[in-house]
Amino acid sequence: MSLQLIVPPEAGSTGAAAAPAPQEAANTARPAAPQPEPPIKSILDFIQRYVATLLAAGSQTDRVDRTADRIARSWGCQLELAILSHHFMLSVVKPSPDGQTSERRTAVASIVSSGPNFQRVAALNALSWNVVDQGLTLQEAVQRFEAVCAVPPIRPELLQVLVPCASAALCRLFSGTPLDMTLVFLAAWVGFFLRRRLVAWRVDLKITFVLCAFVASMLPAMGMIWHWPGATQIALATSPLFLVPGLPLINAVLDLLGGHVLLGVSRLIRAATLVICIALGLSFTMLLMGVESL
Repeated sequence: MSLQLIVPPEAGSTGAAAAPAPQEAANTARPAAPQPEPPIKSILDFIQRYVATLLAAGSQTDRVDRTADRIARSWGCQLELAILSHHFMLSVVKPSPDGQTSERRTAVASIVSSGPNFQRVAALNALSWNVVDQGLTLQEAVQRFEAVCAVPPIRPELLQVLVPCASAALCRLFSGTPLDMTLVFLAAWVGFFLRRRLVAWRVDLKITFVLCAFVASMLPAMGMIWHWPGATQIALATSPLFLVPGLPLINAVLDLLGGHVLLGVSRLIRAATLVICIALGLSFTMLLMGVESL
């Protein structure tokens, strides 16, 4: 008869090694695989929508160029952008490891103006930084872009009150009387309402500006002709100023200073044309009412 000697395993011996601790198992886990880069066609479609929305909201060219290039580089691509007065051409290039072009996609899109929206411009600019700083994927960037575009602009009813108030304040800034401020408030209210209706009816913008300037300046001109106490020429001069295209003029100057001469001159000519239309509408009122000078 043979005897077997059974020795119990010591602490920390092979028995313990056979069942590693949860912490050691977690440390030995493989690192997560890096996320694959999005396809170049999807990048092109997203940046095309991004650029079109920025331009429609009234952003200057330098901002559009910088933010779009920032997004493309964060996804390993290079961007080539050419912006004209009514269209823009966009090329997304995927470089190869040796620096040569491995894939290129190009698109041409129209610029459809939707009115100035500074809140949307600021949100889209912040989105470009979020793509870089937070490493957003294309799907996450698209979701945030849709959320920004879903935010409605300022209600037209609120603008219908704010614009006349600003016009009355501008009249007061030029030493207008209380009656002048009242006339300018009413004139701007009627003129802005008419502008909204004509734009909704798709009337040509130049004709819209002539008609709105004519209607808005009619009430202050009546106060001058009929010698209402306190009615001065200041009310007539400031009544159509709510139509002045300030944003196109500012963007034109910024584009010229930034080296975008072609687009800057185009915007400057379009803004100057609208200013001439305002002057024509005011001139028609002065001729009709017999006002010789401002």
